[in-house]
Order: sequence, then structure tokens, then C-alpha cells
Amino acid sequence: MRSPVTERTVPGILTDLLTQFTQLLRTEGELARTELSGKVNQVGTGLALVVGGAVLLIPALVVLLGAAVAALERAGYPPHWSALIVGGAALIVGLILLMIGLNRLKADSLMPRKTIRQLREDKSVATQQMGSNHGHKRAA
Repeated sequence: MRSPVTERTVPGILTDLLTQFTQLLRTEGELARTELSGKVNQVGTGLALVVGGAVLLIPALVVLLGAAVAALERAGYPPHWSALIVGGAALIVGLILLMIGLNRLKADSLMPRKTIRQLREDKSVATQQMGSNHGHKRAA
């Protein structure tokens, strides 16, 4: 016994396709907004913490560097060499920290990877469905 086959009209199929496509775009848009909002919050929090830390660390660093220069002077180094050694070491450490921080703020690390992955999966599924629907038309 054959099950009843419901014939769908072309306008009905196109209407369903348009409805599903619109819903897919809405869902993907919501995912993108949610993910980007989280990334913006992450950057904002990170920058606030960096600024707060810098405000507190700069005076402390100046005092500690002065103490290091004084310690080298007591160890027998001339004042200009003591300042040069401590300043050079601080410069190297500062440059390393700056490079690490800039690397973490690159656009690549802030990409909405989940949204991009989901869009690729949706494209793949749509391509497969279009191929399978096309095959059904030939068989019918």
C-alpha cells in the first residue's frame, strides 16, 4: 500500500524557502550580535584593567627603578652607569610587555569565530539540500 503523496506547488515551495531563509538570517544575525557583544565587552574590560594597572604601576615602577639605581651606586658603579643599566633593563622589559599586549589586541583574536563557523555549516547544509532536492526532481 502506498502512502499518500502530497503535491507541493512551486509557489508554496518558494514561500517555504523564503521563510526558512529569512529565519536563518535572523538566527545568524542574533548569533553574530551576541558574539560580537561579548568580544566588545572583553576588549572594554581588558582596556579598563590595563589603564587601572598602569595608573598604579607607573609611580611604583619609578620608585623601584630609583632604588635599583641607588643600589648599583652603593655597589660601586658610577651614577650614570647605574642609571643606564637600570633604564636599559626597564626598556627591554617594557618593550616585551608592549609587544605581548599588542598581539592580544589584534583583530584576528577578536574575530567572531563561532558565527563564521556556523555560516559555513549553513552554507554546506544548504548546498547539500539543494543538491538532494535537485536529485528528487529528476527522479520524479
